[in-house]
Amino acid sequence: MIPERTSQYLRMFEPKLLTVLRGGYRWGDLRADAVAGITVAIVALPLAMALAIASGAAPEKGLYTAIIAGFLISALGGSRVQVGGPTAAFIPVVFVVIQKFGFGGLILCTLMAGLMLIAAGLLRLGTLMKYMPQPVITGFTAGIAVSIFSSQVKDALGLKMESVPAEFIARWLAYGKHLTTTQPAAVGLLLTGLLVIVTLRYWKPKWPGFLLALLVCTGLAMAFSLPAETVGSRFGELPSSLPRFAFPDIPFERTFELLPSAFTIAFLAAVESLLSAVVADGMTGGRHRSNGELVAQGFANIGCAMFGALPATGAIARTATNIRAGARSPVAGMLHAVFVLLFMLLLSPLMSYVPLAALAAVLLVVAWNMSEHQHFRHTMSAPLGDRVVLLLTFVLTVFFDLTLAIEAGIVVAALVFMFRMAESVEVSAGVRLMDDEGNERWDALHEDGQRAHLPPEVEAFQISGPLFFGATNRLDDVLDQFFATPKVFILRMRLVPMIDASGVHALRSLADRCQRRGIVLIISGLQEQPNRVIARMDLHESSGQLHFVSDFEHAIRLAHTLTTGTAPD
Repeated sequence: MIPERTSQYLRMFEPKLLTVLRGGYRWGDLRADAVAGITVAIVALPLAMALAIASGAAPEKGLYTAIIAGFLISALGGSRVQVGGPTAAFIPVVFVVIQKFGFGGLILCTLMAGLMLIAAGLLRLGTLMKYMPQPVITGFTAGIAVSIFSSQVKDALGLKMESVPAEFIARWLAYGKHLTTTQPAAVGLLLTGLLVIVTLRYWKPKWPGFLLALLVCTGLAMAFSLPAETVGSRFGELPSSLPRFAFPDIPFERTFELLPSAFTIAFLAAVESLLSAVVADGMTGGRHRSNGELVAQGFANIGCAMFGALPATGAIARTATNIRAGARSPVAGMLHAVFVLLFMLLLSPLMSYVPLAALAAVLLVVAWNMSEHQHFRHTMSAPLGDRVVLLLTFVLTVFFDLTLAIEAGIVVAALVFMFRMAESVEVSAGVRLMDDEGNERWDALHEDGQRAHLPPEVEAFQISGPLFFGATNRLDDVLDQFFATPKVFILRMRLVPMIDASGVHALRSLADRCQRRGIVLIISGLQEQPNRVIARMDLHESSGQLHFVSDFEHAIRLAHTLTTGTAPD
């Protein structure tokens, strides 16, 4: 017999695929997953090639990553509908590693990153990823978006230059020197691709805009014999065979030099995969196993290294597409990998004719989507410390190094937090943390007979202590604590002396989850600082969805009116 504690520990790493199959998997589920899988594969096909080229690798490397990582992440992961593969977040670090150490250096980085991810999962560090400050995430994500945009100028304009420098300023100086070599055909194809993608996004959002943009641009380039560089002219014909297992030539003597880059890849893979899993949970109402997801990401990256592919992680946009297409289980993500493989085997000769300017159009749209300009703008209205963290992380990501940006952002965020705690007069903690495995519960505070005064179909919780980035995960699963879904949920915040940008983001997410479940959220007893920050960050009342009241008594009266339609006596 396995001891109970060991059994609980092992359950954290059980793949969701086994959980689904144990609960029963029917023909209807397979049909829905197959439709979702082919839908995501159509989206992933052009992205995989574009991301590989932007990273300084051959396009088939991106396809191999989508196939290998896509299958393993879904088969072994702790999320029901997560889709994995190459993502834009890796482009800056992968590009630099390939330039400095060659592709063998990248393979070593990916191997080390995979081992780090497995170790992080086994040590149950997945929960700690929830404590990442929102300004740091927004800052380096926006910085990566700028780097991606910067990397695509050569192909977007068809510039005649041998190589693109890795450094941001040197790169733009090189662009300026070669600006006279701009090809009108490349610019025309770029604008056509952007027009197709943007038009379909507003006119037919369910259509595969990226793929159709590539088809239109490729058709125009072939029909009019446009002098634009293509995938085939730069890389030759794509392979139409299965990825081959091969242990590449790895510069093990440079292991210590590559450790920072490996750490960056592991960190990005962990953060993006868990963010994607959280987004998926919000869309489906499910719950992922964060530590199991990290272990799966580790094995997927090791698998990619063994087949000469790129680093991989959970892809937020493809995961969302998977959910909207009707995915029911990890089988959808596994089938997406199979369909990408079939596309590569059957269509590789045609892919060689795709203009690089069209792929640049795809990545420019990806960069815009990744910039999170709305989150960036909202965070710029946050307290001064959050703005400093955001701008510092953003600037360091763009002009220096992603590893340095993340380290500096976290350190400064910690210093800002310590300063706030020192300045905070009222600091009390009455709420326990909940880990992602549900080992503890966040219990309501039953003070002064609170439960006895609640009207039917009304629930109330109270937060005690500052709602900052290290505590926002307390709101993640609060709605799952109810045995029956209430009509009104009262969140008491009279004991919250301070809130930061991450806290406001958590409240906004809670309000969105309440709205999706048909629950009216009432926030009562806001102190001066939280009230001021919430107002500055545009979290406002919405009739029938979100209300702010001065105290708990007014909250009870409003809840009674909302549930019965009449005012209390």
